[in-house]
Amino acid sequence: MVPQQQSRIPEDARGYDDFDGVIGRTSSESVPWWRPEPTAPAGAPNIVVVLIDDMGYSDISPFGAEIDTPHIAALADRGLRLSNYHTTPVCSPARAALLTGLNPHRAGYGSVANSDPGFPGLRLELADDVLSLPEILRENGYATFAVGKWHLVRDANMSPGRSRDSWPVQRGFDSYYGSLEGLNSFFYPNQLIADNSVVDIEEYPDDYYVTDDLTDRAIGQITSLRAHDADKPFFLYFSHIAMHGPHQVKQTDLDKYRGRYSQGWDEVRRKRFDRQVASGLFDPGTPIAERNTEPGYDAPPWDELSQEEKQRFARYQEVYAAMVDSVDQSVGRIVDTLTELGELDNTIIVFTSDNGGTAEGGPAGTRSYFSQFVHGPVPPDWERDVPHDEELIGSAALGVHYPRGWGQASNTPFRFYKGQTFAGGVRVPFVLSWPKGLPRAADDNGVRRQYSYVTDIVPTLLDLAGLSTPTHRRGKPAQERDGVSAAEVLRDGTANSAHTEQYAEFGGHRGFYRDGWKLVSLHRDPADVDNPIWELYDVTADPAETDDLAARHPALVAELAAAWDAAAWRNTVFPLFDSPADQIRRRPEEARYGDPVRILAGTSTLERYRSSKLIAYRDFDIEIELDEWTPDDAGVLVAHGDQQGGYVLYIEDGVAHVVFNSYGRIVRTSAEVPRGTDRLTLRAVATPQVRWDLTLEARTDDGQSEVIAKLDNQFQLIGMAPWTGISVGVDARGPVDAQLRARRGTFRFGRALRAVTYRPGAVRVPESVRREIEESAEYHAD
Repeated sequence: MVPQQQSRIPEDARGYDDFDGVIGRTSSESVPWWRPEPTAPAGAPNIVVVLIDDMGYSDISPFGAEIDTPHIAALADRGLRLSNYHTTPVCSPARAALLTGLNPHRAGYGSVANSDPGFPGLRLELADDVLSLPEILRENGYATFAVGKWHLVRDANMSPGRSRDSWPVQRGFDSYYGSLEGLNSFFYPNQLIADNSVVDIEEYPDDYYVTDDLTDRAIGQITSLRAHDADKPFFLYFSHIAMHGPHQVKQTDLDKYRGRYSQGWDEVRRKRFDRQVASGLFDPGTPIAERNTEPGYDAPPWDELSQEEKQRFARYQEVYAAMVDSVDQSVGRIVDTLTELGELDNTIIVFTSDNGGTAEGGPAGTRSYFSQFVHGPVPPDWERDVPHDEELIGSAALGVHYPRGWGQASNTPFRFYKGQTFAGGVRVPFVLSWPKGLPRAADDNGVRRQYSYVTDIVPTLLDLAGLSTPTHRRGKPAQERDGVSAAEVLRDGTANSAHTEQYAEFGGHRGFYRDGWKLVSLHRDPADVDNPIWELYDVTADPAETDDLAARHPALVAELAAAWDAAAWRNTVFPLFDSPADQIRRRPEEARYGDPVRILAGTSTLERYRSSKLIAYRDFDIEIELDEWTPDDAGVLVAHGDQQGGYVLYIEDGVAHVVFNSYGRIVRTSAEVPRGTDRLTLRAVATPQVRWDLTLEARTDDGQSEVIAKLDNQFQLIGMAPWTGISVGVDARGPVDAQLRARRGTFRFGRALRAVTYRPGAVRVPESVRREIEESAEYHAD
C-alpha cells in the first residue's frame, strides 16, 4: 500500500498535472505510468496511394491504352476500376483535396502553389485547422511515408529560413523524399528534399533517373519499417513527378516504343475507345468527342501533317509511352516488395492521376520546354522550339513535350485538357485493389460507373480501414470534410453514389455536376469572367460531352448556375479574376529577393525561385572576387541553370569562357584573363525586347578595368528558367554546358575564388509584358 503522503503534492509543483500514475516522495512510494502510443486496430491494412501527374484517362491498359502496363493491369484484375472518377483541373488543388478531403478552394488551393494573391481560397498553404490524411493515420497508429512531387508549398517558402508549415513532415509524414516543385528534370532534379532539408548533391550518377530514385526510397521506407516493427501498418503516398513535362526517359525504355506511333493520334484515339467499350468502361454506342477544333485548343488531323511533322510528333509520343511504362515498372517493384513481405493481400492500393492530359506542348510540341512557357507579347522571333537532333528527343539533353493532339488522345474519349473543367481536364483513371477486404466476385467485371470525386479518397480509405478521425488539430477544431465515403459503392456495384453534386473552378473555367447533369463553361475573356457561357450535358448518356442541351433546358441551366454560385460562396471560390495580374500577385515582402547578395565559394546551390529574382527582366551584375589568381587556377566561377537554359562562367588554361544557353541554343565567347586580375564582372543589360547584352570585364590589382568579351542580343531567361539555381565555384546538378560537363565534370574551382556578388539593377521589360509571361509560366508550372 502506497503511503498517504503520496497525494500531498504542493499546489505550485509543476509537471504532474497530466500524469496518471502515483507520485510519492520516493520511487518505492510511487506508481509509474506511460502515455499510451496510438495503436492501429488489429489487422488494419496498409495503404498505398500512387498519384501520377498529368496522366489522361486512357493512358494505362485497364483504361484502353496500348502502352504496356502489366503491373497496373494486375491491380485492376485483383480490384476495381472507377470509370466515373473526377478530380480538379490542375495539380495543387487536386493534391490538397486528395490529402484533406476538403474542396480545393476551402483547403486554400484554388490554383497552383506558385503565387500568393492574398485571398482565402488562394492561400496556397495548408491552414492550421486542416487535417491531412497522414495526420489522421498517424493518430490511428500508422507509420506514414511520402515520396515524390509535393507542390503544396508556395515557391517563396522553399528556401532556408522560410516557414515549413506546409512541408510534408509538418503535415503528418514521418519521412519524405522528393521535390517540392510542380515539375522537375528526370535526370538532373534542380532540388530534392529529404524530410526538412535540401539534399546537397553536386553531381548525379551517370545512371540516375528520378522515378527509380523515388522507388528505391519508397521501398527503403517500407523495408526499414518492417525490420524494426513487424506489425505496424503504413501509409505510403507515392506522388510521381511523371508524367509532367519535360518528358525524359531512359534509353532502354524508349527503345521499346520506337515506331509504335506512326499511325498518329486519330487512330490511337479510335483504338483506345474501342478497347474502353469492350472492357465495360462505356456502353456500345456511347459517342466519342470529335477532335478539338476551338482556337487555342485545336488538334489538326494527323493525315494533314507533313512527313517531317509526323516523324517528330510520333517520337514525342514514344517518349511519353516509355515514361508511362517506367511508372508501371515502379508500381511492380512496390507490389513485389509487398508480396515478399506477405502483405499484398492486406494492402489497399490506389492508382490515379491528379488531372487530365495536357496541351502545354502547344500545337507542335517542343524541344525547348521552358521557352514554350513564354507566351504574351514577346519578340516575334522568340524560339519556342529550338531545333535539335531528333535522336535526342527524350534524353537528358532536351526538355520536350508532345503536341496537344497527343494530349487529346491521352484524354480519350473526352474533350479538352488539363486546366479546363470539361471531362478531358477532370476525368482520370482510378484503380483500387484490396484483395483481403474487397475480393471481387466471379460475375463482377470490376467497373464502377458511379460518380466519385477526389475529396472522397480520404473518407473512403478511413471507412475501408475502420479508422476514426480526430476532431481537433493543434488545439483548433478541424474543418469538416467535403468528401463522402465511396466504400458502399466499392462493395456493391449496384449501390448509388453518395456524392450527388460537385462544383469545379479553375482560372475562370466553371463546372457543376448534379445527379448525372453537368453544367460547364469555357473561360475566354478575363474582362468577362463573371458572365459564363454555359453548356449543359447529360453525362450519363453522353460522358464525352458531345451534345450541348443548354438551349433545350434553360430552366435547368438557371437552376444549376445558381447552385454553382451558392457553392462558390460556400467554398471561398470568389473573387474570380478579371485581371490576370491579380492572380499572379506576390506578397510585397518578396521584393527583397531582388536585393544584392554575396555568396561565398562553397555555399550550397541557391533555391530556384530565390535565384530567379536576381536576374528576371532586369539588368544585373555578377561580381567575382578572386584572391591571388594565376593562370593555373581553373574551374567554374558561377553557374545558373542547366541544359534547359542558363549561363556559366569558367576559366580554363588562363582563358575565361562565357557560355549562354538560350533554352537549348548555346552561344559562347571567351577571352584571356589578364595577369593580376582580382575581379571579373559579368554585366547583363536588359532591353524592353526581352533580350540581354552581356559583357565580361576584368579588373587587375592596379585598379584598371577592361571589357574582355561580349555577347549581345541574347533572349532573356524568364518564366521558369533558369530551372536550377545559382552555384558558386561549381556547375552543380544539371549542366549548363553538356560539353563542359563531359570534359571536366562539375569542374570545381579552387582556393583563388572567394565569393560572387549579384547586384540586380533596373527592371527593363514593361510590366504588361512581364505579367502576361508570368501568368503563362505559373499555369504551366503545375
